[in-house]
Parts: sequence; C-alpha cells; structure tokens
Amino acid sequence: MSTILVMYHSQSGNTRLMAQAVAAGVESVENAAVNLKPAAETGLEDLRSCDGMAIGSPEYFGYMAGMIKDFFDRTYEAAIQNPKTFRKPYVLFISAGNDGRNCRDQIERILTGFRFKKVFEPVISRGPVEQEILDQCLELGQTIAAGCDLGIY
Repeated sequence: MSTILVMYHSQSGNTRLMAQAVAAGVESVENAAVNLKPAAETGLEDLRSCDGMAIGSPEYFGYMAGMIKDFFDRTYEAAIQNPKTFRKPYVLFISAGNDGRNCRDQIERILTGFRFKKVFEPVISRGPVEQEILDQCLELGQTIAAGCDLGIY
C-alpha cells in the first residue's frame, strides 16, 4: 500500500477544496492511502512515512504561503540526515490570485534541495476554484497514487 501525503495551507478555503479533490483522487486508486493534513500540523514523521507528496499552497504576493515554507524549514535539516526522505515523487497545486508562476518556481526550487522528483505538471487555479480545476486536482491525486503503487516513481 502506498501512502500519499497531501499537505496544504488555506485561509480562504480555495486551496483546501483543491486538497480535498487531490485526496479523493488518491483514495480512488486501489492500494493507495491518503494522509491529508494542513501544513501547520505536518511534521517530519509524515514526510518520512509517505511514499509521495502532493503540496498545495495559495499564492501570497507572488510567493508560497508562509506555513508551507515553515514546513520546509522545520523538516529540512532532519530530512537530510535520512536518505529515505530524498527522491520522493511530488505534485503541486496552487490557488493563485495572480498567475501562480513565482509561487510554483519557489516551491520547486526548495523541492530541488530536498531532491524530490516532480512527476506531473502543477495545477494552478487563477481566481475562483471551478469544477474544471477540481477535476484536474482529482487527476493529480490519481496520477501520483497510481505511479507510487506501480513503483514507477
């Protein structure tokens, strides 16, 4: 059984809706389990015990949410001590008021430091979260869960 950590931060509820859709996608895959958690409640053990990650952030002033950055700051030093933490597959979803590109770039830069592997293009919602975006998030969850289950990531 593969476990996918779906970590997110949300104040308006948009990113939470996206996270729930990603989690539903994970749950729809046989032999996959989801660990859906707000970033403030997510720690090193969640990172170590997952087989893949889906990370969701709102875009604030062209940057990721502070709680997402806080998670990376809290876990990086301990994570680099354990090689099992590295090379995990990840996907990304962003709720953006602008275009989301800088937010995406900053998160991807940090994940390069963790040596994680991007396995699907990010889903970026520009403005209100519409059903089309939720469908893309569902597919995002299915993709990472199925890939982890099959061992291709």
